[in-house]
Amino acid sequence: MLNLRKKILVAIDGSPLSDKAAEEAVRLAAGIPSQFKSKVYGLLVLPNAPRNTFTDFLPTRPITEKEEWGELKERIFFVVEKLAAEMDVPLETGVVYGEPADELIRFAQKEEIDVIVIGSTGKGFLKRKLLGSVSHKVVQNAKCSVYVVRG
Repeated sequence: MLNLRKKILVAIDGSPLSDKAAEEAVRLAAGIPSQFKSKVYGLLVLPNAPRNTFTDFLPTRPITEKEEWGELKERIFFVVEKLAAEMDVPLETGVVYGEPADELIRFAQKEEIDVIVIGSTGKGFLKRKLLGSVSHKVVQNAKCSVYVVRG
């Protein structure tokens, strides 16, 4: 059986659970025996930029256009970048705007991702029904395998 490189997408948001998911994604990529290196894609999905109304005199800039964005981005991607460098795993990071589950699924389809690694807080039934769950939506709708990391 030919074992080509795998494309692994990990959802990043800077939380400890996201760091744990990043660790699992890099470990998964490093542990796949192949002559081709597997690649990890770290994706941060920010909420849609707020829409301005006629009552706004000074529209707010998206976080990616603010001065502190560079430092914040470094902190958010620090763990996945450090682990990928240590394990010699190719890494590509990106930031997109939108609904997290939808954007992760869209990215996975566009890049032909083999597995999505995502953290799950383990919300109870009621909270999941009221607030929704990104990991649940990704598991239900992704066309590829999904690896859920529990907190």
